[in-house]
Amino acid sequence: MIREEIKTIPEDAISIIATGPLTSEALTVEIMKFTGDDQLYFYDAIAPIVAADSIDMSIAFKAARYGKGGDDYVNCPFDREQYERFYNELIEAKSVPLKRFEDTKWFEACLPIEEIARRGIETLRFGCMKPKGLPLPSTGREPYAAVQLRQEDLMADAFSLVGFQNHLKYGEQKRVLQLIPGLENAEFLQYGQIHRNTFINSPQILHETLQTKKQPKLFFAGQITGVEGYIESVGTGWLAGLNAARILQNRETIVAPETSAIGALCRYVSNVETKNFQPVNITFGLLAPVSVELRKKYRNKRERHNIQVELALKDWDEWISQI
Repeated sequence: MIREEIKTIPEDAISIIATGPLTSEALTVEIMKFTGDDQLYFYDAIAPIVAADSIDMSIAFKAARYGKGGDDYVNCPFDREQYERFYNELIEAKSVPLKRFEDTKWFEACLPIEEIARRGIETLRFGCMKPKGLPLPSTGREPYAAVQLRQEDLMADAFSLVGFQNHLKYGEQKRVLQLIPGLENAEFLQYGQIHRNTFINSPQILHETLQTKKQPKLFFAGQITGVEGYIESVGTGWLAGLNAARILQNRETIVAPETSAIGALCRYVSNVETKNFQPVNITFGLLAPVSVELRKKYRNKRERHNIQVELALKDWDEWISQI
């Protein structure tokens, strides 16, 4: 073991880059050279995600703005009184204390919604909460304001709140966001975040094996791939290490089952189709969904989750026995 700063990426050696969210300047420059300047990000701007079946569709409605693109969004409409209450609670909500290494000079692209709101009560209505092009099905008139929720590509049971990245404490997020009409009983699968985190645009760079597309002997693992959390980082590190060893032994690299947590995470970071790739924790929504037949048979979400777990364990045991 050699304890020293790594400043360059080996060109031909089997290597795993598992540097953390606060990567040093020298190695960051090297990674940017390898991946491309526009493929490395420094701030997470993560919007909250709610379970689809916890949205009150008697209040919310499906529609794309101006009717373009199909019914790709769920929309939560506000009247003026609801909007003003929500606005006042939002700007008064308690934020997470900043770490000493976090810069309070936010990038415009990563501004927390509460910071945008403090610029004026009308700011959100002309930003992420603008109601233009979203008429109410019941009246044909546009609401005073609206929150749009977008279905996550690999999360059929989950919707994210568009433009709602924030720096509020989790308890405050739950309290304030449940003031949104239609989300009064929302189940939050992930809360919003904004924090310093160096990560690559993995869908453009990695295979599911965690090998880079440009250089098969080079792997990325951990948070820099776009996974969040200690267990998720350890899991990708384990898979990258396993595949690195297999290359050394002249064996084929392997992909974890998509029904498993590790397989689902690697599938997400290497394949998700989005213009704004953001890190994720593991959720049930990332796992391969149960069949239509099982969905009809098991209406209860907990029962469906148990089936996903049983399938994951079965597939994992079979996969492990073969490697």
